[in-house]
This record gives sequence, structure tokens and C-alpha cells, in this order.
Amino acid sequence: MDKSLLSSWYRALRGNALPIIVGIIAALSAYVFLEVADEVAEAEILGVDSGLLLSLRNPDDLADPIGPRWLEEMMRDFTALGGIGVTTLVTAGAVAYLVMIGKRAMAAYVVVTVVGGVALSLALKAGFDRPRPDLAPHGSHVYTQSFPSGHATTAAVVYLTLGAMLARIQPLWRVKALILTMAVALTVAVGFSRVYLAVHWPTDVVAGWALGLAWALGVWLVAMGITRFTRHKHGSEMQKVADQMSS
Repeated sequence: MDKSLLSSWYRALRGNALPIIVGIIAALSAYVFLEVADEVAEAEILGVDSGLLLSLRNPDDLADPIGPRWLEEMMRDFTALGGIGVTTLVTAGAVAYLVMIGKRAMAAYVVVTVVGGVALSLALKAGFDRPRPDLAPHGSHVYTQSFPSGHATTAAVVYLTLGAMLARIQPLWRVKALILTMAVALTVAVGFSRVYLAVHWPTDVVAGWALGLAWALGVWLVAMGITRFTRHKHGSEMQKVADQMSS
């Protein structure tokens, strides 16, 4: 094969490595969600769900989750991080900051990602209409259907999106890694707390994580495509002007 052709392919792949990786992760996340949703729709995984949820409860008193009282209180703190109140404040603060520093397009991207992710989660909840777990008393108030977990979805969308944005502007890889690790840790803690407090089945949370990640990455890919198209179009127009001036 022509070496120049191989070189061209290599440069093209290197320049598009990040979108390709993101696209693969988004596709895998969407696949996980669809597989879990199929199992839930056919009620084939209820036994596994029940076993995992009960493993976090005192077998002599299902109203009592395992561990000390401070752990139960900590789980309530974690679950609040995925609630509409906290995530709205975090999102509003991030959007306000981006607008103030002149990053209006980025602010709009955050709004579309978060609002769209929450709306998608609510629509799917209504569509699947899965009842909440009834094996143990709930450790937190609930108002909507069970599948997918809105807290897990929202946490993945908000914290992973903002974490990725912060990591991109950091020059040091160890700082990038720290930010992304904290974003993932927050997302995992919120999801686990929902099962610990017996307000969600484990599959609700797994589906919420997968849905939130797939949505956030999908919106990022669309935004990246629009940005590249705009830059290319702008560059082409500038080149036309330059050619006209030189002719």
C-alpha cells in the first residue's frame, strides 16, 4: 500500500482520536442501557435486583440498612448530591460563570446537556413505569417511577460533563486525572446511595449511569461536530476573500 496513503490515514485518525474514543464509549453506554432496559421490561432480572438490594439490609430488620448510623446519614448526604435542588444550583452556578467570562456557547451546551438529560430520564420513567422497590422501607422520599434512576442519570450528566470541561483546561495530566476521578466518584456515590436507601433497584442505577454517560457524550459529539463545521466554513469563506483580494 502507498506509504503516503497510510500516512494520510494516520494523520486523520490522530486528529480525530478523541471523537472516535468518545463515540465508542457513548455507543457502549447506550448498548448497556438498552440491554438493561430489555431485561427490566421482561422482568428477567428481578431476582438479581432483589438479592443485591437485600444484601444491603439487616436480615433481622429490613428497615435497618447494614452499617453504623453515620453511614446511613452519609448515604442521605450522597443521595442529595444527585437531587434536583443541588444539581440545579451546581448547573446554574456553572452556567452563570461561563456567561460572565464570555463563554456563551459553552454555557448553552451545559444547559442543553443537563436539561435534555433530565427530560429524557423523566420520559423514560413514564414509559417504563417500573414500581419502586417494596422489599424494605424507603430511606428517602420518592415521587416518580423507578426506572431509570433520575439521581444516577442526573449525577452522570452534571458531574461528568462539568468534570470533563474542567479537565480540558488543565495542562497537567495528574490534575486532569484528579478532576475526572472526583467526578466519577460523585456519580458512583450518588447511585450507590439510592440502592442503599432502598429507593431504587440496582438495575435502575446501572441504567441511569449508562443513560447519563451516553447522553452527555452524545451531546458533546454533536457540539464538537457543529464547532468543526463552523470553523471549516468560516475558514473557507476567509480563504475565498483572500483569493479575491489577490486576484
